Amino acid sequence: MHAAKLLLVEDDPALSELLEYRFSNEGYQVRTTSDGDEALLLACEDVPDLVILDWMIEGTSGIEVCRRLRRDKDTAHVPIIMLTAREAEDDRVRGLDTGADDYLTKPFSPRELLARVAAVMRRIRPALAGESIEVGDITLDPVAHKVTRRGRTLQLGPTEYRLLKFFMESPGRVFSRGQLLDGVWGTESEIELRTVDVHIRRLRKAIEIEGAKDPVRTVRSAGYSLEA
Repeated sequence: MHAAKLLLVEDDPALSELLEYRFSNEGYQVRTTSDGDEALLLACEDVPDLVILDWMIEGTSGIEVCRRLRRDKDTAHVPIIMLTAREAEDDRVRGLDTGADDYLTKPFSPRELLARVAAVMRRIRPALAGESIEVGDITLDPVAHKVTRRGRTLQLGPTEYRLLKFFMESPGRVFSRGQLLDGVWGTESEIELRTVDVHIRRLRKAIEIEGAKDPVRTVRSAGYSLEA
């Protein structure tokens, strides 16, 4: 299993150096920058497994970096933990709405950040290593391109397969139609939002088996999630 690649975007030199040291000691491959524009270039050149992103940075702002990473099909799936001195609830909500997976307010304990990153990595590791992903009674083998539920092989179309894999890499997380469109079809796609609903219905039908509940949850006015 390869060492996780972590992109640290932080404009406080002392904090950046400390976090780079701590994460390197934990076995992560760490690249650092204090500039939002450079962060986007680094993420494009070598897609990281996780991004730690400060809100207030040089160049392109952290919130805009987050937004662009989510819009790029190559980085749409990458977990993002935002760091900021902002404590207002509206700012936290804005960060999460933009696509951040977690949010840590400064000052914080490096140990807490390490723990949060480790928790995210435990969740996404199977997909990174090409290992089977299991959510509830559904198993997806990315190498064999095979999906089973309660031992029964399911027949999914290519789009439904990508949609299910995207969900299974972030179980329980609610995705808006726009986020699903960006993450599964890519930002250059001209597919309309309502097309997402069509493929959700097809996915539900494809993974339906007698006696098992529908794991795809519709969240009114928010989107969809996959429940264990």
